[in-house]
Order: sequence, then structure tokens, then C-alpha cells
Amino acid sequence: MKPDINYLQTLQTVFGFEGLRGGQQQVVDRVLSGRSSAAIFPTGSGKSLCYQLPALHLPHLTLVISPLLALMKDQLDFLKSRGIAAASIDSSLSYDESREVMRGVKAGEIKILMISVERLKNERFRQFISSVSISLLVIDEAHCISEWGHNFRPDYLKLPVYCQQLNIPQVLLLTATATPKVIEDMGVKFGINAEDIVVTGFYRENLDLNVVPCPEKDKSNALLEQLNKSPLAPTIIYVTLQNTAETVADNLRQQGVPAFAYHAGLPNDKRQDIQNRFMRGEINCIVATIAFGMGVDKSDIRTVIHYDLPKSIENYSQEIGRAGRDGQTSTCTVLANRESLSVLENFVYGDTPDRAAILAVINEIGSTSQGNTWEVMLNRLSRDTNIRQLPLKTLLVYLELEGVIEPKFSYFADYRFKTLVSVENILAQFDGERQHFVKAVFDSSPKSRTWHTVDFDALWQGYQSDRQRAVKALDYFAEKGWIELESKQMTDVFNICRPDVCEGQAAHELSEYIHQMFQNKEQSEVERVHAMLALFETTTCLSHRLARYFADEHAPERCEHCSVCRGDVAVLPSASDLPALDVQQLKTASQPLFDAAKNEAVTPEATARYLCGISTPLTGRLRVGRTAGFGQFGHYPFAEVKALCEQF
Repeated sequence: MKPDINYLQTLQTVFGFEGLRGGQQQVVDRVLSGRSSAAIFPTGSGKSLCYQLPALHLPHLTLVISPLLALMKDQLDFLKSRGIAAASIDSSLSYDESREVMRGVKAGEIKILMISVERLKNERFRQFISSVSISLLVIDEAHCISEWGHNFRPDYLKLPVYCQQLNIPQVLLLTATATPKVIEDMGVKFGINAEDIVVTGFYRENLDLNVVPCPEKDKSNALLEQLNKSPLAPTIIYVTLQNTAETVADNLRQQGVPAFAYHAGLPNDKRQDIQNRFMRGEINCIVATIAFGMGVDKSDIRTVIHYDLPKSIENYSQEIGRAGRDGQTSTCTVLANRESLSVLENFVYGDTPDRAAILAVINEIGSTSQGNTWEVMLNRLSRDTNIRQLPLKTLLVYLELEGVIEPKFSYFADYRFKTLVSVENILAQFDGERQHFVKAVFDSSPKSRTWHTVDFDALWQGYQSDRQRAVKALDYFAEKGWIELESKQMTDVFNICRPDVCEGQAAHELSEYIHQMFQNKEQSEVERVHAMLALFETTTCLSHRLARYFADEHAPERCEHCSVCRGDVAVLPSASDLPALDVQQLKTASQPLFDAAKNEAVTPEATARYLCGISTPLTGRLRVGRTAGFGQFGHYPFAEVKALCEQF
């Protein structure tokens, strides 16, 4: 199949571009030739066009998986400004708005549909999308599929399966931050030939990279000094914690710099207002956590400053990648020391479940009656086992990979609806067996004031009508505008393939093995932090070393626009010596946690997380996140705190 060269005319008339860059052309040609591909391009180098242009020449829908609502919104705004029929289905839409999008997709009026990966766990959405012809599946931030990527998301691992189930013939993977190991992993999982993976190079000649060694006590002055070099330039200052964002912004305002804090703790409308004003140029200085930036496509950001160390080289590259997208020179500076090293490492330790918690999950699987499926609500299991939801999803994926469980489907446990026309009116639309079935659905859905709640068990016991048919019928009623439908309590259903390893000694051995897998991942994440420190202390060109990390072998060996090339090799100040800890001190600080837990057993790991300020389902359930001991020892290494907690 030869590529459709008419896309060059579309490129000019719809997108306003005279031609494609080298990497873009290679990817577009492959997609329009009917092949799957991957685009590993630097941030801001036009990855999105690689699917937007082909989508207008493919016969059916292009389905885009995007990790963040902000990314979807920005891309949709751009597409709509070009007159392209694109839409998203996401949590910000009302019921009627979602229904209208689905109608447009079904009718072939919408060419590009954007969703989150979690949307595919929704049985109602899967039923809908399986009835639609799809030409291309696009996965943005595709490095999330790899355990060895910096942003691993377990749900991404299921995308190859969804692709097969939905009979989607082609895939396009997009990312800016993939190491050689991650690129290989992505290609294998989706069966993409090596020659169809296009890596354009990571090096950007307009970014001036600087590492400034700076003791913690001198950071405020060093920050002001950096800002004074370009006082009116659009600037992002990245920090690790929400309260740091507020403190730094306050300090800057006192120094006459009109800075605004931006973090996930702010109300949505305030965050959106700050972002919009920054995009319009009404605000020039943002002090932000990593909550800011994904999907922010402001071309003239001249300065990016890391007040705190980034979490990894991948995070660093994404964050500096927001500077200078217009091709003009921009300055990226890290105020670096080793003071916050333990804080960064402690973020990693928060995601490793206790061995006892892993065993509890395996035992629950083992206690399921022979021949039955295992049904699990993640939020409830997370609360009961004290495993955060993301590592809990990872745990279930590990069990899938070991062949212990097999995902069957996901469904909403609860459905409710309110009628917009009379039940008699709805029944009158059907006759014979169908009318009998529809009546059974209504008879099995008791009403409380306005809303009916569907009792699927009653429907089966009284009428032998199955859940799937009922859900399909309810969707049809909603599509017709006869009812308003709501669903909640997502439940994942698994087949149990190896019940023998979920009991007794075998369960203990399996939990030990899985725990070791988490510890391997933990070690990999800690090494990622130290690799970043090594980058900042490099004696060779910063730009060259950064490019090689991301599989770019063509960057110049000396860029002449980084601090190392200017002769300023950084030696990072060591962390301050901390007072020695003793068991009694930690035990006293842990008392609010023990008091709240009452007779509930609290593991040494859980106690250490509390003392290091690492939020867990347990601290949330017991409401101890604001008590005196929480985070009191956040600057101490987690391993040191845990070792002392084991002596209680």
C-alpha cells in the first residue's frame, strides 16, 4: 500500500504548513502505508501532527489514548481551530455531552476521538467502541507502557490486548522520553518493526543548560539572581512540594517579582485561571510542582529553573522541554545540592507494598470458591491492604504475568437511572419477547424517589436475563433520550488460573517472589535518582550526555551552550548532617498513628512511611496526615527510619 501523497495538500490547506520535518514525514508515510510506527521526538517537535494529518486520510476513526485531561483539551482546541471534527469522552463532560459525542462517532461525523486509558475499563464504553470501525490507535506518552519507563502505568500494559480485541489494524506510539531499553520494550509489546521506529534525536541547540551548585540556605538569593538576568521573560520555576511552591512564590512577591504558585492542592478553577493567564502573557512567572506543564504548549517560555532537584532525568528533560519551543534561545538552570536526596528517594519507597500486604491479596484470591471468578474493587482493596492504588494495579499486573489471574472484564457494580419519559411509553416501543425483557429490567429496578437502581441478581433469578443484555438495553434507552443513566463502583473481574499457588506455603513463596519484583523496581527507581545526580556532576558536555541517555547518538560532543562547555563543572554540596535518631524518639513521634489505629496492627514499613511523610491508604483512612509525627523525619533516609521502627 503506497502512501496517499494528497496529504501534502491537506498539510497546507488545513494545518497551514508548507512541508513536514524529516521525522514527521517518515512517520506519516509509514502510517498511510498501513504500517504501525513509533515517533520518538523531542518535546515540542510536532509529534501530534504525525497522527492528526493521517487521521484525515484514513477511512475510519482515529482513537487517541492520552494520559491527561489537559493534554486532551489543548489538542482538541487546536484541532477544532483547524475545522477538524475531533472530540473527547472524559469526566468533564455531562451525560448529554458524552451521549452526543458517541452519536457523532457512531455516525462517522467525528474523525478523532481522545480518551484516557482508564476509559477502556468501562464496560459501557467498550461495548460502544467495539461497534465502531477504527483505523488507527494512537498512544501518547507511550513510554508509560514500559516498566522501565519513568512513568509506568499498569493500565497501559493492557493496550496491546485492547488493540486485538477491537480489531485495530495499526498503532502509532508517541513519546519524547524513551531510553533505548524502553524503545525496545515498546516495539516488542506492539509488534512494531525496528525500521518503523523513528528516533529524530533529542538534542536541542537553542537550550542553554546550566547546573548551579547551591547550598539550601542560599537558594532564595540564587533564584533571585537567575530571575534578574531576564526579569520579564516567561518563566517556570519547578519545585517538589506544594508548600514549597507557596513559600517560594510568596518570597518572590516580597522581592518585587509577581510570581504565582501552581500545584494540585489549588482549586481547579484557580489553577485553570493561572494557567490561562500565563498562556496569554498576563503572568510571566509560575512556581509549580510537576502538576504544571503537561499539555502546556506556550512557545515563548524563555526560562526554566529547577529550584528543587527533578525526580529523574526523564522528568528533567520533559520540564526543560517546555522552554524555547519557538526555536529562540532559552535558559534552563538547576539549583542543585544533595539536601533533598532522601525526599526524592522516599517518594520511591512509598510505592513498594509490604510483603504482608501482598500476601493478603494473594490469600484473598485463594479464598475465592473453586470455579468462581475473583471480583475486586480497587479502592476497597487498596484501603484494606494499605497498598496505594497505582502499586496495587502493578501487583495485579505482576500476578497476570505469572499466570495466576487473567483479566476477564471490568464493570460498574451499580447502575441507576431516572426516566425522562414514562415506563409505559418505553414499553410501547417494543413487542413480544423484547417487551417482556424490557419490563423485567424495570421490574428489577426499584425506585427511590427519582432514581431506579438496577438489581442484576433479581433480574437473573426472576427472569434469567443476563447483565450484559441489560446494560446494552439501558445504553440504548439512554441513547434514545428515554432515561438518564449513571454508573459507579468500578469492579474488575479476573479468572483464577492457578488457585494452587494462592494458599499455604505456595502463597508465602509467591508473595516473597512478587515482593522481590517490587524491590527490583524500587532499586531501579533509586538508581534513576542517582543517575540524575551523576548527570548534573558530569565532566562532559551536558547536552551530549543528556541526548545519549535518550538514544540520540548524533548530538555534538561539545554543544558550547552548557555550563560544562563553559568550564563550570558542578560539584553538588552534600546534605547537611542530621542529628542521630534513636528508637524512643521515633516511637514517641509515631504515637498519634498508633492511637488512631487502636488495636489494628501497624507494620514497621507503614510506621516509617508515616514518619517520612509518605501518604498511604492507612494514613488517609486514620486521618493522621496532619498529626504532629507525620513527615517529621522526611529528610532522613527511609531505610534508616524503617530499621529503627523494626525495633519497636
